[in-house]
Amino acid sequence: MTARLLVLLRLFIALALAVGFGSATARDNRYDSRSERQASEALEPVALAALPVEARDTLALIKRGGPFPYPRKDGSTFGNFEKRLPAKPRGHYREYTVPTPGSRDRGARRIVAGSPPETSGEYYYTDDHYRSFRRIKE
Repeated sequence: MTARLLVLLRLFIALALAVGFGSATARDNRYDSRSERQASEALEPVALAALPVEARDTLALIKRGGPFPYPRKDGSTFGNFEKRLPAKPRGHYREYTVPTPGSRDRGARRIVAGSPPETSGEYYYTDDHYRSFRRIKE
């Protein structure tokens, strides 16, 4: 009787783990598709005129090809790992610093541009270090 109970207990644990992992995987897949959909549909547009003057200046620099205040960082690949922007191949997005007056470092503001940055017409602004983006309407 004890051996039979042990077998049933093992079977119950295996079943519980399988069901638990299955529902977690389904939950993760739902999250991924929701975040991708939000990235492509819920990017609230922002008029260029509504952005801080530093952002407008940065966009003008991007379109001219520089020079940029942080040459080692500006123009580097933005990975979009959080999938807050529409899905594109790696290397499509480039990030640029938008100076923050009074900040002792690069601050949290950025413009992310599609490729090629100078002419893509695909520009996104974040003022919270990539937590949210707004598509720039020119």
